[in-house]
Amino acid sequence: MHYVYIIQNDSSKELYVGYTTDLKRRFIEHNNKGKKFTTRKNGKWIIVYAEAYKSEENARTREYRIKHNGNTKKELFKRISISGNCLPKTQLPANS
Repeated sequence: MHYVYIIQNDSSKELYVGYTTDLKRRFIEHNNKGKKFTTRKNGKWIIVYAEAYKSEENARTREYRIKHNGNTKKELFKRISISGNCLPKTQLPANS
């Protein structure tokens, strides 16, 4: 399986959108403070949303759309009730 996921830092409330074939392993990596975009001094990352796909192509397309299409991101975040500060690639417009 291929997964598109959203994690949130429980301290800073920042969000990160990613793709993986092993959600459990990837989640552990994010919390081991070794990844450039998710290294934080405070807080732990928690999974707030995940989607599973059989096709790698479909999962990567979905991840790209969430990261780079404002309307896709806005609608998904509204549907799953996420708001707040985000990492640069996942930032919502200020008036959202």
